[in-house]
Amino acid sequence: MGESNAHYYAFRDPLGSAGDFITAPEISQMFGELVGLWLADIWTRAGSPPDPIYCELGPGRGTLAKDALRSMAQFGLRPKVHLIEGSPALRAIQSEAVPGAHFHEDMASLPEDRPLLLVANEFFDALPVRQLVRTEAGWRERMVGLGEDDRFVFVAGDQPMDSAVPDRFASCDQGTIIETCPAASAVMSEIARRLAVQGGVALAVDYGHLASRTGSTLQAIARHAKVDPLADPGTADLTAHVDFAALAEAADVPGVRCLGSATQGAWLSSLGIDARAASLSKAAPERAGEIEAARSRLVDADQMGELFQVIAFAGADWPDAAGLAL
Repeated sequence: MGESNAHYYAFRDPLGSAGDFITAPEISQMFGELVGLWLADIWTRAGSPPDPIYCELGPGRGTLAKDALRSMAQFGLRPKVHLIEGSPALRAIQSEAVPGAHFHEDMASLPEDRPLLLVANEFFDALPVRQLVRTEAGWRERMVGLGEDDRFVFVAGDQPMDSAVPDRFASCDQGTIIETCPAASAVMSEIARRLAVQGGVALAVDYGHLASRTGSTLQAIARHAKVDPLADPGTADLTAHVDFAALAEAADVPGVRCLGSATQGAWLSSLGIDARAASLSKAAPERAGEIEAARSRLVDADQMGELFQVIAFAGADWPDAAGLAL
């Protein structure tokens, strides 16, 4: 999954109607604007600490950063921008959207001497997952092998993995699949370490679940439709649902606290997306239908509103955040 996605993102812009999928910032400017207002609010209530940096993981086309920075500037928050992006194709697009941004392959080279305002929107879902499956012989890792027709198929590994299974899942029925994402936990641990040292806040928005569960969520998207994830590796976006409970566990370190979580729909509604949509429609009546459709797509329960979750973490001395509950 990691190698496939690395190849997939390196050579294309996958976003938009001409690509394979669309993300919240591309649906409407309202999403990025409210992210920016959320950051400006908590930064202000933290005492407006000097020289913060805005860091985005997997910033797509730079649309979210552009919209968020515009909102932040209205309240005197003008952070230096650092983008974590490995794709040369996307870096070129992001440079046009956010002139002067500093680029990094990973978080290791980020400054450590100033507050961190970090956003990860649809980032964790693209990190490679591991799966364990309960077989007749016990728990085994789910792997990829060759079928009789030389096509990729899922197979169970031959090494026992029972010791890696949490006690609450140990007696699950045969065929049960457990999914974990060590890469997500590693990234979240590094974010938490930095929040403890630097101060600041980290916001993650993604599709997934707030409580750990069983079952495979691996999927592949190409041309806005689900496809077989093993059919043509490197040509489709491979993702899996994010386990927000696992993110919270990885961030549970001294000096860092969880600010809470919410569904995307509830969070955006609490931040005033209805009022923003009305304002935009009043300014451009000819676009009122388009604006309402975008608002609905972002917040309605049968669209992105319930499937997408929001969670945030902060340094111990930073204030509570708007729209989230523990």
